Amino acid sequence: MPTDPEFWAQVIVESLTLSVLIIGLAGLIVPVFPGLTVMWLATAFYALIEQDAGKMGVIDWILFALITLLMLGGNVIDNIIIARKMRGHAIPWRSIVISYVAGIVGSMAFTPLIGLAASPLALFGAEFLRLRDRRAAFASARTYMIGWGAAFAVRFMIGLVMVGLWMLWAWL
Repeated sequence: MPTDPEFWAQVIVESLTLSVLIIGLAGLIVPVFPGLTVMWLATAFYALIEQDAGKMGVIDWILFALITLLMLGGNVIDNIIIARKMRGHAIPWRSIVISYVAGIVGSMAFTPLIGLAASPLALFGAEFLRLRDRRAAFASARTYMIGWGAAFAVRFMIGLVMVGLWMLWAWL
């Protein structure tokens, strides 16, 4: 069993980084949780620690750049998928914004699970007030959930690729 303090420091840093990556990946299920950003922050701290130790090579920076591009693209495409799906069903921006705000407030004031439920419920409420038709309002909320499902699938795949790139960087 190695007794080198540098070895154990590396094990701790890599274990903490991987733990945050997994937390960020799991957090992607909540629409308003910035899971990809949390994952990127973990890799950014890892890069800083590795750079400080003089271990960052060209390949390492290329992998970190790819992770950065994935995070940026994933955060943008997430909102585009959900909003496009809702706008494709003639849901007005006002209702979409109400839904997003309710999800953010619910997540921050209570728990991410409350935020997860608050978004479609707020959309249902806004659409019911606008349309005065429960079925149409439910269809709007269902559209949001379908968009969220598609966005989650894309975000999760991007997150898995980010974890895989970090594993290549850290362990090869």
